[in-house]
Amino acid sequence: MAARIKTDYPGVYYYVQPRVGGPGTEKVFYVVFKKAGKVHEEKAGRQYADAMTAAKAARIRAARIEGKRESGKERRAREKAEKDAHENRWTLNRLWEAYAAQKAPSHSLSTDAGRYQKHLAPALGEKEPGELVTLDADRLRVKILKTHSPQTAKHVLALLKRIIRFGVRAGLIDPPSPRKFSIKMPSFDNTRTETLTDEQLAALLRAAAEDSNIQAGALVRLALATGLRRGEMLRLRWQDIDVDAGFITLPRTKSGKVQRVPLNGLALDVLEGLPRTSEYCFPGQKDGEHAKGLYPALRRIRKRAGLPDTVRPLHAWRHIYASRLASSGESLYVVQKLLRHSDGRMTQRYSHLADETLRQAADKAGRIMEQAEAQAQNGKVVNLADRRKE
Repeated sequence: MAARIKTDYPGVYYYVQPRVGGPGTEKVFYVVFKKAGKVHEEKAGRQYADAMTAAKAARIRAARIEGKRESGKERRAREKAEKDAHENRWTLNRLWEAYAAQKAPSHSLSTDAGRYQKHLAPALGEKEPGELVTLDADRLRVKILKTHSPQTAKHVLALLKRIIRFGVRAGLIDPPSPRKFSIKMPSFDNTRTETLTDEQLAALLRAAAEDSNIQAGALVRLALATGLRRGEMLRLRWQDIDVDAGFITLPRTKSGKVQRVPLNGLALDVLEGLPRTSEYCFPGQKDGEHAKGLYPALRRIRKRAGLPDTVRPLHAWRHIYASRLASSGESLYVVQKLLRHSDGRMTQRYSHLADETLRQAADKAGRIMEQAEAQAQNGKVVNLADRRKE
């Protein structure tokens, strides 16, 4: 066994042992001291591996006696406790992982994942919900509104609420104190509905048919014919189209459910005009991907049609599809089913168009009755059934 060698410093000694990480030997320093009636002997460090000297070991001994320095055992115990505490913290990041894991894969979950990684993780991911204060939510809302729409801010904050509610229901966290933490949603009007005159609609269809980008033009016409969403059209595969049954099957929708959309003549005409070079109806430049980067062409079509910049490419065409149906006298129930709105309140934005159709019908009935009344006063008998045929 190596000999214990004293140094010039009281309570400091060393052993000569093989050097760690190199040839030869090195000194391994120890300190010994008495504290609270108990003798302690602790390793201070190695000559080369820890750059330890007798003087440094003496300072360590003094700090240990004064209680200003932890022992190696105490330090390891503290670090383990801190590590355990960190691993047991239900931060927003951990809650999101648990929240996403219990959800079935869907387009909505994928969208939420993008919102979380872009907005919530950088700002609040390492915090526990109990650590959040109202100012955290306010700062996040203001930051999002600087570069994104109020609707985006609302979606992100609503996701934050859902994650916290999930953690509370699962018994993972306690509810945040409502006195310390509350979320104020941005206010905005989400009932904007684009409509086009007959002339504008004709110009749009003409511009779509004449554009050099066949896919962009086809997207415009298909959206006007079916009311499909942008993602639904881009992800459309040939196997999803059943010409015999007259339906398009949408396996991945906003609701996460499989849905069916009826085909009509214009939709069939659009699809039949597309080349079948991929599993996707609108293929991308790489195999196995759908088309991307079509917005420059879509904006070009909008400009060629003479439409204002406030008319949103693709999303506006879905509104126009619904607006035309509602103004033609179709019931809001049918419009809701064709748009595949799970909540009828989403379809109420078109109610004024349906009301206008009813008003026109009522005015027509009033004119019929006025004519009948006038003819009755002149002594003529009017057959109202014949009048209705006019």
